[in-house]
Amino acid sequence: MNIKEIKQRMIDQREDLESTFNAEKIIDREVLPNYKNLLKSNLIKAVTGHRRAGKSVLCYQLVRNKNCAYINFDDELLAGLKAEDLNLVLRAFYEIYGKLDYILLDEIQNIEKWELFANRLKRKGINLIITGSNANLLSRELSTHLTGRHFSLEIYPFSFREFLNFYGVEYKKDYFSTRQTAVIRKELEKYILNGGFPESMKEPNPKRYLASLYSDVLTKDIILRHNIKLVDTMKQISNYLISNYSCHITFNKLKNIFGIKSVHTAQDYAFFLAETYTVFFIERFSFKVKERITAPVKVYAIDTGLINALTAGSSRNMGRLYENLTAVELMRRKTFGRGYDVYYWQDYFGREVDFVIKEGTEIKRLMQVCYDVENYDTKSREIKSLLKASEKLKVKRCSLLCITSDYEAEEKHENRVIKFIPLWKWLCGCIPNKSADWLKF
Repeated sequence: MNIKEIKQRMIDQREDLESTFNAEKIIDREVLPNYKNLLKSNLIKAVTGHRRAGKSVLCYQLVRNKNCAYINFDDELLAGLKAEDLNLVLRAFYEIYGKLDYILLDEIQNIEKWELFANRLKRKGINLIITGSNANLLSRELSTHLTGRHFSLEIYPFSFREFLNFYGVEYKKDYFSTRQTAVIRKELEKYILNGGFPESMKEPNPKRYLASLYSDVLTKDIILRHNIKLVDTMKQISNYLISNYSCHITFNKLKNIFGIKSVHTAQDYAFFLAETYTVFFIERFSFKVKERITAPVKVYAIDTGLINALTAGSSRNMGRLYENLTAVELMRRKTFGRGYDVYYWQDYFGREVDFVIKEGTEIKRLMQVCYDVENYDTKSREIKSLLKASEKLKVKRCSLLCITSDYEAEEKHENRVIKFIPLWKWLCGCIPNKSADWLKF
């Protein structure tokens, strides 16, 4: 490409982005205030997340009214750009914008050796923001060439709070009227069904949009990028992982189910999907590292709308969907600056706690998700598992929480207080930058 063509695409892309801001409802993401503070740092800001999760809009919000150059490399008209063309990109920036305070490089992983270009811009003193849809690709190049000169930020699809904001549903965290409760519960059903991808909320047919998005991720970000030979097997494993959301899996089982010769290949294929932020895995908690890394993992999808778009009705289970939504919210809240880790717990008798929250060396919370808490046997099983985990892990002072469909109470069992809270209320309860202690909800 020549510099004239590159400049034209830059101008057109900027115009398209501005028209989006002028014509559509733009929601301020909850992480925006934190990210604005981080913008002052001279380190490279690497913003990663799933395709169409809102990375571009969020980053543009940060720099829209500043002297910033912008280019999106996820553009078929820029598909021919190579590493040696990046100097033309820089020339085009200067010719269009003159002095540069910020540069936003969107979906930079599409260009080979981009990290050398980023390093050069950093040395010039330019405040650089980069985005990408592949966790491993960005982290690998950054850690190799930009060690100590960057920090990473993750973006998820809309939280339930952002979802309510988009649809104009107002509420106060401290109390909910009967009408508000009914409205929010109804919105939760819609959120579980269609998910929180920003564009899917504007589409008349969210399922079709999400299925198309998933197809793009599989083709562009996995099959083509990793030069996958067993294309059908890759697709089958991806579908299997998504349809088995909130379930235990082992990579050896994947190998056997799909007739793959090596467990390492099965593991690679699963990790390729995780690198695109389509799924993520949670390890079983153990104080022994070997037990933790050899135990089955639990798999979760990044968005319940994606689950509903890709799985048959018979595969959908409200209890599992509640658990998946809770897992995503826990991972999202990690991006608010709290340094905690998430695990599940299971003993040799099959008793299980869905989430173990560990902050530093201390276990802060044990969490169960129990959709049908009115069933006595189910409730009794969940309580016994919480108490047993608390005993085995020797964490008498950590909080015990059970996420429910509708039941709210505090109950005392064996001198331990267990808090029961509806999912909708827990999702509404933690507002970043307004409540320092996310553990209250």
